[in-house]
Amino acid sequence: MAGAEGTAVGAVAQAEAGRLMSQERAARIAQIRPIIARVGKRNQLLVKIVTEDGLVGWGESGMSSREGAVAATIDHFAGFLLGQDSRQIGRIWQECYRGQYFEGGRVLTAAISAIDIALYDLLGNRLGVPVYQLLGGRQRDVVPNFATTMAATKDGLVSEARALVDAGWDCIRTYPASFVGEAVFDPRATLAQTAQELIAVREEVGPNVHLGVDLHHRYSVPDIAYLCDLLPAGTLNFLEEPIRCETPEAYETLRRMTNIPFAVGEEFASKWQAAPYLERGLAQYMRLDVCNVGGFTEAMKIAGWSERHYIDLMPHNPLGPICTAATVHLGAAVPNFSWAETRQSPVEELGFHDPELFPVQITMEGPVYRVPDAPGLGVSVNEDLIAEQTVTHIEAPHLRRPDGSVTNW
Repeated sequence: MAGAEGTAVGAVAQAEAGRLMSQERAARIAQIRPIIARVGKRNQLLVKIVTEDGLVGWGESGMSSREGAVAATIDHFAGFLLGQDSRQIGRIWQECYRGQYFEGGRVLTAAISAIDIALYDLLGNRLGVPVYQLLGGRQRDVVPNFATTMAATKDGLVSEARALVDAGWDCIRTYPASFVGEAVFDPRATLAQTAQELIAVREEVGPNVHLGVDLHHRYSVPDIAYLCDLLPAGTLNFLEEPIRCETPEAYETLRRMTNIPFAVGEEFASKWQAAPYLERGLAQYMRLDVCNVGGFTEAMKIAGWSERHYIDLMPHNPLGPICTAATVHLGAAVPNFSWAETRQSPVEELGFHDPELFPVQITMEGPVYRVPDAPGLGVSVNEDLIAEQTVTHIEAPHLRRPDGSVTNW
């Protein structure tokens, strides 16, 4: 009898081993394909990953205007990722990051981000659960957004801000009007004008709306210090990317010169870049970009680190429905969250979320995204229609000062 029972147990174990092996084979990566797609006024770099059993996952890279470099990196990664178990997301992240002598860099992590997001989409589809369930579960039902005003005049900025408040937004970001349509940019000459614009917008929206300005790292430390001195107390709730992020010490100097909170992080390509900003009190809002920083795998680590310092996420999200979906799932899964960026507000018509190209995407309800219940990211892609679009390279403006020297865009 004991021998018969042992044989039966052995047969069950063998069957289970066979089942697991069959699942592993089905989940192996069969194809990784970067797709540069023209969507609205910008190109988007999508990544499609297909497994041996035909399941599909979609990701997106965030390095706009350098899509070709990122696509080449994704093709390189595919050389050693094909045949691997798509469920081993953390291990794949480590191999992509550590599989060469020169670590990191924005092109590499932009490629890793797209692959990581696609792998999470795949796993969610495989298990029949939304991605946020793989990140610890949903902590909120909706993800709030901030909207952006980009008018070319002070009156236009004020009018757009009023329209957004009337539509229900409680957080608005503005660009200086001097940023619109200029090939020559004189940073110092714009400061007083920008201050007047911000004061006017604050007077229009009142004290209960959070107001910030995206300075697109175009300035120097003394420039920003002077701008802040021109503003009455309470004008701004945050300064976004006032200077470049390469040197945390410069932000430390600026931190001593103004008490306006900083919203920084969209340039970060890793937890290591975020570290000094978190540890030294140089970021009051963390603006990480899930499509650049290393996908969900890296973003969740930075989110936890931010939580330790009582810093909310305020993610960068300037791309299409896949980036938006990834941002929403991230925002749903973390406790420390304020607003996500959206480019779908009533005052912007950029075409980044074309419903014909992306027939299924996360819906917007006023100033919030509704957290979806669909498996994976909850986005579908019309590949045939995307293939019909004409892709032309889009180069970011190369700005110069009046003296002919190059300055930041």
